[in-house]
This record gives sequence, C-alpha cells and structure tokens, in this order.
Amino acid sequence: MRIGNIDLGERPVFLAPMEDVTDIGFRLLCKRFGASMVYTEFVSAEALVRDVKSTVNKLKIADEERPVGIQIYGRDIDAMVEAAKIVEQAGPDVIDLNFGCPVKKVAGKGAGAGMLQNIMLPDGSINPDAKLLEITRKVVDAVRVPVTAKTRLGWNHEQLCITSLAEQLQDCGIRALTIHGRTRSQMYTGEADWTLIGEVKRNPRIHIPIIGNGDIKSLSDADRAFDTYGVDAVMIGRATFGCPWIFSRQELTLDEKIDVLEEQLRINIERCDTEEIRKSKKSAELCGILHTRRHLAASPVFKGIPNFRETRIQMLRAEKKDDLIAILENCRERLRSEPLHQ
Repeated sequence: MRIGNIDLGERPVFLAPMEDVTDIGFRLLCKRFGASMVYTEFVSAEALVRDVKSTVNKLKIADEERPVGIQIYGRDIDAMVEAAKIVEQAGPDVIDLNFGCPVKKVAGKGAGAGMLQNIMLPDGSINPDAKLLEITRKVVDAVRVPVTAKTRLGWNHEQLCITSLAEQLQDCGIRALTIHGRTRSQMYTGEADWTLIGEVKRNPRIHIPIIGNGDIKSLSDADRAFDTYGVDAVMIGRATFGCPWIFSRQELTLDEKIDVLEEQLRINIERCDTEEIRKSKKSAELCGILHTRRHLAASPVFKGIPNFRETRIQMLRAEKKDDLIAILENCRERLRSEPLHQ
C-alpha cells in the first residue's frame, strides 16, 4: 500500500491519532513494536493559528517514528488552510483532516464529525458546497505533503453518507481515506459496522487507499478485517491504551510488558526535560508522569489484579517517578503471586 510516495508495505496497521494519548513517547514505542504509521495527537487549527504553545508542541516529531501523520481539525476554512501550512513546516509525511471526532467540544462546535451534519441533499447525494469538501479542496491546494482524511459513516443512521462522500473526498484530491465504522450519534457505543467500509473499498470508482477503523482490538481482528472487507490498511485506536505491543506478533511476557510501561514513563520524563519546561518552572518529572499515567491506568496488563480500582486511583494521583515505579512493581509482584486471575 502507498500514500503518495510513502510505501507502507502489505497489510499495514496504523496507530490512530488520539488527544492526550498519542504523544511522542507512546508513538515511538508503538513504532518499535510494528506500527506501520503513527499519528500525533489531533490538533486544533484555530489554536495553531493563534500560536498556542501547548498545541504547537504537539507538532514535534522524531525521525525514528516515520512515517508519521499530523491530524488537524477545525470548522473555519481559512484557519484550516493556514494550520495546514504551519503543520507542513513541521515535516510530517502526511497531513490528515479530522472529519470524524464525535466528542461534544469538537463535533458540537461544527468541527470533526460535526462536518457530517446536514451535508446530504434530499436525493441522497452530497452537497457539493459542503464546508467539509471546501476545506479539503483548499487544504490539498495549499500544501505539497499528501493530504488524507478520516471520517465516519455519517451523522446518524438516517444520514449514512460515506459511500457518496468517499467519492467526493477523492475528487477533492485526498490520497487516502480512513473510515470509522460508526456514525457520530453512536459516539463509541455499540459495534462498529464495517459493511459500508467494505462497500466503499469495492466501489470501482475508488482508487485511493481505504483504511478501516473501529473495534480492532488485536492483530487477529486486523487480519479478519483485511480478509473480510479488503481494506488497504487497518487503524487501531482505543485498544492501544497502555498496550503499545498490540502491534507485535510476538507475545510478550508479563514482566516484559511492565518493563515497557516503565520505559514509557522514563521516555516521557526525558522528553519533557526541555528548556521550555525549565523556564516555565514546571517539573519535567510531573510532565512525563502526566503523559504516562493514563496509559498505565488503562493498561490491560493489570486486569488480573483483584480490586484494582484503588491501585488505579493511586496511579492517577502519583506525582513522583519513584512512587509510580513502586506502584508498578507492586502490581508486578501481585500478578506473579496470583496467576489464576490472569
């Protein structure tokens, strides 16, 4: 599979862009374990244009994680175009347009999946003047890096627009399309419906790669998606939380998994030890912990621990590296001594 000149090999599996999840430390680990392409946290176009430092910092990428994409979202056409130009200067391999985020603070303001509302005409076709299409056309024209898009099946089950929308987006010049198998109204509830994703892929008029997303929890799930729906790539999102080894076909031991989580903590603390952090008088240690502890609390590694809730709370409250490492080591010992709960 290729996106532009980027060769991603056969049956590539991607790490989805997720806010407060896909920071650089996590991306580097996912890449090490076999992710074919990774994405930064999605970033607000308006915040980039206003030069909000916390948003600009999300554009930092490392050569070791390539190929890497940066995803932007917004509802204003000019801001999205300007943001794409800013992102291009950061040197990503791909710029992705977020037309799929369902959360209220994004979609409720008309960005992300909010772009899918009322874009269908009474005859079921896509409004050619839809802002989503105008943004896509203008961003594609504004940058040289390949532009891709990620969206959903539609706003709700009465407005399933993806089969027509995919063709329209292709005509706008995108180089690949990721489809999450839910509507915006579903948010993340119910099961992802891949039938329409497969229908888009089988459309003889579609010649760009189609990437499937939704309810992929393992490489076995990814294999079934490739076999059943013929997609060109598969993207994994929420199942990666605290589980960067999900991209590996080699099974890690319990000890190896906990070692990886401790390494993620160390990487994030080291990455946070910057002049900017020091000038702000913030602690690199706490910064790194904040980047990591959500992953730790969500990691499937600890599901074998009875009454884990209290330990999870301790993880989410820890503000010192040594304290967090001690909690992880305690978990390691509890899992070793209670193997029947695995």
